[in-house]
Amino acid sequence: MTVHFIGAGPGAADLITLRGRDLIAACPVCLYAGSLVPEALLAHCPPGARIVNTAPLSLDQIIAEMAAAHGAGQDVARLHSGDLSVWSAMGEQLRRLRALEIPVQVVPGVPAFAAAAAALQAELTLPGIAQSLVLTRTPGRASAMPEGETLANFAATGATLAIHLSIHALERVVAQLTPHYGPDCPVAVVWRASWPDQRVIRATLAGIEALAQGIDRTALILVGPALAAEGFAESRLYAADYDRRYRPTGPDPRFPE
Repeated sequence: MTVHFIGAGPGAADLITLRGRDLIAACPVCLYAGSLVPEALLAHCPPGARIVNTAPLSLDQIIAEMAAAHGAGQDVARLHSGDLSVWSAMGEQLRRLRALEIPVQVVPGVPAFAAAAAALQAELTLPGIAQSLVLTRTPGRASAMPEGETLANFAATGATLAIHLSIHALERVVAQLTPHYGPDCPVAVVWRASWPDQRVIRATLAGIEALAQGIDRTALILVGPALAAEGFAESRLYAADYDRRYRPTGPDPRFPE
């Protein structure tokens, strides 16, 4: 018996890995975060599966469901939105399950920032503009931010920022970032990335608040010059004179054929 933690993707039902889909189909128990995971994914559950929406449950109740399945020898598909490596609350579940000696597996999923970038048709790391992407958030009721992990500190690097769980604090986000990026820095708010009702708002730091009125939860804020850069240098990766393992170039290539 194994509890399979599965990244269910950002919203579109077909943005799930084949491994994740097949595990859902093989597990007689499915626990899913109903507030964010699309119900269409539950169509992959086998007939007669026990399907539990964990949105109204406490951590103790969720672990109790897993322990009961373990006692019955039934594999569990545990679905979380996006990818499990960030803001999934998986860590505390893994700690409890390991203490109970219940086997686990983790299956990655498509993260929200990747779906948002796809909606923008944007590369977030352009040569000479930005080569780093910071995934962060503002403080919330569920989790405080460690000292030093501030928007101002991240903005000082000039990297592209993907700010999660913070659309309610957009005014504060703009105020903290403007001194570092400037009021003309491009910003995008992507609401419900990849869902059928996805909405994309492009603006600058100076103008985003007026355009994003009424946008609430499940929105991602992307900030940085890479979002609208056009005059960036081309990567050397595909340059005709760039010597690489799969395309040796010049009289003395590093990786001769």
